[in-house]
Amino acid sequence: MVRARSPHLWLALSPHGFGHAAMTASVITEVQRRRPDLRLTIQTGVDARFLHSRYRDFKHIDHIADFGFRMVSATGIDLEASARDYAALMTRYADAVADNALMMAAERPDLVVSNVAFVPLAAAARLGIASLALSSLNWADMYRHYLGDRPEAAEVLDRLYAAYHSAEMFLHCTPGQAMSLKNLRSIGPIANVGHRQAQKLRENLGQGMDVRIGLVAFGGIDHDMHMGRWPELPGWLWLSSQDGLERPDIVPWQRGGLSFTDLIASVEVVVTKPGYGTFTEAGMVGAPVLYTARPDWPESPHLDHWLAAHTQCLMTEANSLVDGALPSLLHTLFSLPRQQVATPDGVTQAAEIILSRLPARIETT
Repeated sequence: MVRARSPHLWLALSPHGFGHAAMTASVITEVQRRRPDLRLTIQTGVDARFLHSRYRDFKHIDHIADFGFRMVSATGIDLEASARDYAALMTRYADAVADNALMMAAERPDLVVSNVAFVPLAAAARLGIASLALSSLNWADMYRHYLGDRPEAAEVLDRLYAAYHSAEMFLHCTPGQAMSLKNLRSIGPIANVGHRQAQKLRENLGQGMDVRIGLVAFGGIDHDMHMGRWPELPGWLWLSSQDGLERPDIVPWQRGGLSFTDLIASVEVVVTKPGYGTFTEAGMVGAPVLYTARPDWPESPHLDHWLAAHTQCLMTEANSLVDGALPSLLHTLFSLPRQQVATPDGVTQAAEIILSRLPARIETT
């Protein structure tokens, strides 16, 4: 008897903070909208609670060999730990790829999409499964930038580049780091577009119009500073993504009762670090952004330039946020001219490429 089964997409996400999972969610939402019969498996070490806040109807596999970089803070890379762990991964690389291939073979996906884990791409190639990479960065060029002078770098880079080149194409979204990959295809920005709900936010927080609300969000990696050092500013309430602290003027962002994307569109300022997801979501709605400098991160110049073209933004040093300069920084930020907001053209572009690689109908016996 011939039966039809749903197409199956395997999504691999680097567990380096929340950014890779966040930026891909809008693309997958559009794919699921057009293919409601799609089966979705997400392979990542990202916390399941965050995944459920951004994705729907998926199976979660929380084992993944990729790790990105080891971090000491939201912007500080532990280079020695990163180099050590990449070297260790290379000693068991064949086993890591084989283990990933076994997981994939058991689930029988029709397409693998990675942002931007390389071991799952290598596993897909071993199984002969079509694959795409999607991101604003890749760990091969990142490794070369920070660790390319290590004695083991040639072996690491050979394997990372081979994994990325095994994908049919690498969808390089705007803005993003300069890449040396040979299979790049440029696409537009990818982001969820938030809905401004400032009045609802105030109601949820029990605040009147005399209180200004800001969001302090440094992503899924520990802050460069503890929010206990945050200055008290009269007339301001701060929503924080950092756990374990409550002051009358600082509350967890979840208490706002809105999605994170809608929060960005509803607060008066976002304080953050350079990162693709937060920057693009702010640039889609014109949310003012005060951000800490990250001059060593290869994405930073591209992210900074793009953000400045689409909203009010101001770069500062982390210490300036807590040493008394914050009121002056906010005044300068709000005095900047407003810019033309961006549109998430990359969402449709990426979704259509993914959909074109999925089978229209799969028949089994």
